[in-house]
Amino acid sequence: MKVKGFLKDVGGASRVTKARLSAFENASPIPVKEDPIGNVAREWHPGKLELVVQDIYPVSPTAKTVRFVRADGKQLPPFYAGQFISLEFNVNGEIVSRPYSLSSAPYEARQENGYVEITVRKSKGDGFIADYVNNELKVGDHLLGNVGLGQFYYEPLRDAKRVMALAGGVGITPFASMAKEIAHGTLDMDLTILYGSVSSDDIILKDQLAALTCDRVKVVHVLSGDEPNWTGERGFLSAELIEKYTEGDTSYFICGPQVMYKFLRGEIQKLNVPQRRVRFEVFGQAKDITTFPGYPLEKRDEVYTVTVRRGTHEDRIPAKATESLVVALERANIRIDTACRSGECGFCRTKVLAGDYYVCPENDGRRGADKDFNYVHACAAYPLSDMTIKIPIE
Repeated sequence: MKVKGFLKDVGGASRVTKARLSAFENASPIPVKEDPIGNVAREWHPGKLELVVQDIYPVSPTAKTVRFVRADGKQLPPFYAGQFISLEFNVNGEIVSRPYSLSSAPYEARQENGYVEITVRKSKGDGFIADYVNNELKVGDHLLGNVGLGQFYYEPLRDAKRVMALAGGVGITPFASMAKEIAHGTLDMDLTILYGSVSSDDIILKDQLAALTCDRVKVVHVLSGDEPNWTGERGFLSAELIEKYTEGDTSYFICGPQVMYKFLRGEIQKLNVPQRRVRFEVFGQAKDITTFPGYPLEKRDEVYTVTVRRGTHEDRIPAKATESLVVALERANIRIDTACRSGECGFCRTKVLAGDYYVCPENDGRRGADKDFNYVHACAAYPLSDMTIKIPIE
C-alpha cells in the first residue's frame, strides 16, 4: 500500500466518488443483464443440492461409508478438508436433518465424476438416523444436502504447520479427509493422528488410513479395550501420550464423542497449550442435557406446550424438557432450517416471544445481541415452561 500523505489519503474517498460519477455519466444507456460475479458465487455456494446415493460400503463391522453425487450431474461445490455436510432425511414422512463430517477429500469432489462421502457408525440405541443410514438407506435414494459447512479446517494464517489430531470413534472422519488431501499434495500441513478405539477389529476406516500413511501423515492407534496381543498404544488419549507424539509448535484438532471432549479439555490444560492452538469440532446436540451444569433436574420429566408462529400462522406442539426445540419441531413436522445442530452456525436462530428455556452451555454460539434480545439457536435450547416462539417461513 502506498501512503501519499495524511490529507491525500483522508481525501481518497472523494476522489473515488468523483471517479464513480464520471463512470456513470459515460456508461452505456443499455442495461447490463449479465451478472458474472453473481453467477460464480451461486455456482460455488449453491445452498441445498439434490444428491443421489451412488454407493454404500462397509468400513468396519459397525460403520458404513455413503457416497453421494449431484442429481443434475454438475460439479459439486468446493469445500475444505474437515468441513461437514448437512443432509435432510425423509423418514416415514418426517423430514429430519443431520450434519456429518465429510470423510472424502476436496480433490475427490473436484475431479471428473466428483463425489462426497460420509461415514456413519451404528448407534448404541440413541441415534435413529445413524441406524437408518446403516440399515435402510440404499443406492439410488435422493436427499437434499448442503455441502461445505463449518469451521473445523486447517488455516495456515491461524494454525501451526504441525497438527495433532485427537480422534475417537467416528470422529476420525474429518481427519481422514485431511489425510487424503495431504497425500494428494493439495494440503500443505503435517498431520499426526492419535486415534482412540475400543478394539482393533472395529477401527473405522482402518485400511484407508493405513494406505494414506506417508512422510506427512502419521497414524497412531490407541486401544482402550482389553486385547492381550495388541502391541500398540493403550488406554486413553492422555496428556502423557499426546506429549509423546508432539514435536515443536503444534495445533491440536479434536473430534469425537462428547465424553471424550470433557476428558481432553482437562488433558490439554495439563500441557499448557495456548488456547489459539486448540480446535474442538462441534459435536451435535447434547446426548443427555440433564448432565450439564445449571440444568434444573426437577424439570426433566415435564412436557410443555410451545406455540410456534410463522407469519400469521400458529401451531401448538408438545415439547419435552429434555429435547431441544428443533427436535420438538421436527416431531410435529414443522420445518426449520438447521445445519450444525450444535448451537454454532445460527441456521436455526429463533425469536423467543415468551417462556423460559435452558441453553446448553457448551453449545451456546449466540452473539451477545441475540442473548440481549431473547434469540436462541433452537438446536441448543430446551423448554422449561410453556413457550411462544417465532420461526422463519420456509
